[in-house]
Amino acid sequence: MRTSTFLLTLLSVPLAHTAPTFIAIPEGGLNIRQSSDTRNELTDGSACKAVTVIFARGTTESGNVGTLVGPPFFSALVTSIGAENLAVQGVDYPADVAGFLAGGDAAGSKKMAELVGQAITQCPDTKVVMSGYSQGGQLVHNAADQLSGDNSAKVSAVVIFGDPNDGDAVGSIPAENVKVICHDGDNICDGGFIVLAPHLNYSMDAGDAAAFVKERTGL
Repeated sequence: MRTSTFLLTLLSVPLAHTAPTFIAIPEGGLNIRQSSDTRNELTDGSACKAVTVIFARGTTESGNVGTLVGPPFFSALVTSIGAENLAVQGVDYPADVAGFLAGGDAAGSKKMAELVGQAITQCPDTKVVMSGYSQGGQLVHNAADQLSGDNSAKVSAVVIFGDPNDGDAVGSIPAENVKVICHDGDNICDGGFIVLAPHLNYSMDAGDAAAFVKERTGL
């Protein structure tokens, strides 16, 4: 299994005069249980499940769901609603720094909106959950803005971890269906560019996020 070996960290530099600087963080220092970084249970023809999670990983993460937040969240969902009720689909997009600085990769945002539409069409009885971490949160916001009114109404829950757009509405999805998790001291949630420790430990919130999804989907 391929795992992320580093997470690019933006240092505090004068952005108007100096290009952002990045430092590699060794994965061993993160002390996070790793799991599969790629999930394609919507696009690979798998049977429809009661809940379909469309997930966008954070900047520089591997696969299409990453390793820091996605897999712990999915494991918590399995515990909460059962593996037989869960399908997960990652969003394939570059997840590079340029995309983050642009407010979320445009092609990836479009792809996420398309995957939501595909889930609704392909599995009309499924409960759709949009979720993302860091830049993936930007994609959730952007994709939600691109959804039709009908498709927005069919999104049962939204969960964003470490949201760079914290405080912004998520398209026309009702606020009661949206859970944004931002840690104190997370500079990314404060609209900054510095990746600090509070931005790297959202796996601890997997259980709370799963409980929210269970409540909003009625399982």
